[in-house]
Formats: sequence, structure tokens, C-alpha cells
Amino acid sequence: MTRTPQTSPVPAVPDAPEASATTRSRRRWPFLAAATVAAVAVAGGAVAYADARKTVTLDVDGDVKTVTSYSGSVDDLLTSQGVVVDDRDLVTPTAGASLEDGADVVVRSGKELSLQVDGKDTDAWVTALDAAEALDTLTARGGDVRIVASRDGERASLPVDVDTDGPVAVVHDGTTDVIDGADDVEAVLAEADVELGAKDRVHVTDAANGEVKKHVAAAVADEQKQAEKQATKDGAQTEQVAATEAAAPQVAVVVQRVETKKVTTTTSIDHETKTKKSSDRYADLDPKVAKKGKDGERTIVHQVTTIDGKVVKKTKVSDDVTTKPVTGVLVKGTKERPEPEPETPTYSGSTRSIGQQMAAARGWSGSEWTCLESLWTKESGWDASAANPSSGAYGIPQSLPGSKMATAGSDWQTNPATQIEWGLGYIADVYGTPCGAWGHSQSVGWY
Repeated sequence: MTRTPQTSPVPAVPDAPEASATTRSRRRWPFLAAATVAAVAVAGGAVAYADARKTVTLDVDGDVKTVTSYSGSVDDLLTSQGVVVDDRDLVTPTAGASLEDGADVVVRSGKELSLQVDGKDTDAWVTALDAAEALDTLTARGGDVRIVASRDGERASLPVDVDTDGPVAVVHDGTTDVIDGADDVEAVLAEADVELGAKDRVHVTDAANGEVKKHVAAAVADEQKQAEKQATKDGAQTEQVAATEAAAPQVAVVVQRVETKKVTTTTSIDHETKTKKSSDRYADLDPKVAKKGKDGERTIVHQVTTIDGKVVKKTKVSDDVTTKPVTGVLVKGTKERPEPEPETPTYSGSTRSIGQQMAAARGWSGSEWTCLESLWTKESGWDASAANPSSGAYGIPQSLPGSKMATAGSDWQTNPATQIEWGLGYIADVYGTPCGAWGHSQSVGWY
């Protein structure tokens, strides 16, 4: 709907006003205007021309004035006043109807609203004066209805005022303010000292909506306390203080803070451990660390969008291994450990005493020891350095030659125990027992 400006004086003829008085009035006409629902017939048929002068009230989107006119029809009246309507506007009485004296002619412009109904975006045309009236009509169908403000930079705008009749609640940044005397959504936000970021969202909803109901009720209660406190301070009577009541907003302007930023997180990458076998290391030893392993690191970047601190969208931007893990290496031995050599007994005392101990270790004691003692007393007198100059026999057992005793130890020339060890072995191999060797010696003179 548009108004056609008048550039020439209005003559005192039909279809022109003679006098007018303009006021601002709130008249609610809760109709949803749509091209297929409430089309306005602006091409009027034949209307009888009225000769009588008429005084009517013309209300164009809340701008009310009294007009004296000679127009015969509503259409003629609108034309004379420069009011142009289209199919989405609402006119009552209809544009083609006769204009009666004392009539109320109401024009409501069609306005397209961006809505969110139960979380889904849609559009609708309405002829409401403000968002409060539009929500009355739209919520009558049920569902959660929000009127979404358009954004341009740091500004927010609606094709309708917020509420031309009463206060407005502004829910923002965890608090709720109640604003009076500001119709335009931008003025409402300015009154509440709310500055918008480029991505912030603004919508208008019913103050009784579950989204804001609790916050609005708390804000109204606080306003009530402040009003009562001020009334008491001003010296009002008790009953006047009790009668003080803060007006409850019918609608709420909700500001949602939208932030999009990159969030970087890091996670650990476990390292592997490999085991190598080595024949140079004994199998009974614990594995040896040849190379220490080290965990790696993965860096993930997400583009995160939050609304009032809650994540609504998260998109992975990158996922990179920033530090590669280091594989650890263990060495496990496979070499079998040899059997430990038997400990060599330690003998002490005289050569005869050593001989007795070593013979006993073989089980030769008693008579066997007596035979052995007699045998080697005869041969060498138990002298470890005894040498036969004629035969070359040597040592306690008179080994011939003496070097044979090297099989018992490299110290055969000086160590009595080595000589005795070899001699006992010789007797066991050749004669079986000392008494066997002693008997042979007594028989033939040698053994």
C-alpha cells in the first residue's frame, strides 16, 4: 500500500475532503493477509454517486483522521486521500462498497514477515499493526512461532513495530529488560543498551512462550518491586502501594549471540614397540631398550558456531599429524646360558691330609684310604716335588712322565691337589680302587 501525494489545493467538490483531524489510534484487525486468502478487490464496480457530504473516520495503519468528503464509495475516498492499496492489503468496508456518513474506513497494509515455526523457516503476509498483533493471529494456529528480524550490519529491522500498546521485554546476554515507549525493534534494542554483533540473531516471540516465559516473569516481578519501592518513597498510602502494578509485556525481543570461531584440539597418538631378537644376549635376561618410543600428536581444527554459548554447528577444517610417533625397539636375547662349571673344592693341610679328603670325596675311606696311603708313601713319601732321576717319574703319584698330569691342571708341577686328582683318576681307570693298585705294586713293585 502507498499514499499518493496531493500537490494542488483540494476543491470543494465530491471525492475531496473539506476538513480533517489526524490522530494515532490502536485498532487491532487480526487478519492474515495472503494473495490466495484475503485478496482485496480494488477494482470496484458501479457505485451510485452520493450527493450528500459525509463525515467519516479513516484509519490507515493506525493513523486515524476524520475526513469530510463527497466520495460515493470507499474506493473514491481512498483515491482522494492518496491511499493506494494492492491485493495483500486489507480494506474494510471493501473498496467497492458505498461510503456512508459516519463510516469507519480501515486500511491495513500487507507486510511480509520472516518466520520460524517449530524450528522451520517460512514466510507469511499479515495485515497486523505490530508484532504483538501478528503473533496473536499466527500462534492461534498452534506451534512455536517466532518473527525473525532481518539483519544489515549491526542493525536489525522488522516490517512492523514490536508493540504499539505496551511494554516490551528484551531478553539478552543472560538478563531481561522491560522497555516502555519504543515501537521499532532497533529503538527497543537501543533503549535496552543492546549492541548487536554482525552474526547475532534477533526474533520476536510471545512473552508467554516457554523459551522466555520464566525470564519475563522474573523481570516483571523485579519491575513490580521497583515500582512499589518508588511509590513508598514518594509517600503513597499503603493501599496505593499495593495497587501499584507493573505492566506485563505481551511480546519479547530475543537476542541470540552467534559466534563462529576456529577451535584447535590435540590428541595423543600411541607409539608402537617392536621387538628384535639377538643371539648375543642371554634369553633369561629382560628385553633391553635399544630405542625409546615416543607418542605422537594429532592436531584437529574445527569451525564451531555457538548460539548463546551452545554449539549448533561443528565442521572439521583440518586433521593433521603434527608430531609423528617414534617406534620403540626392544632387544630380546636368544642365547642359552651355559651350565655353570662345578666349583672346585678347596683343600687345605698337608699333602697327606689333602689326599685323604680327595679320596673320601670318591668314597674311598677306611681300608681303601689305608691302601692309598701305603701306595703313595712307597712311591713318593707324599712329596709333590719328588722326582725319579732314572725313570723321570714325578710328583706324589709318580706319574711317568710327569707331564701326563697336565690333564688335571696346568699347575701339575707345584699343586698337590692337581697331582692327587690325576693320580686318583689313574687308579680308578687302571685298577678300580686304591687296594687294587696297592696289591699290584706289592706283586710287581710298581703300579
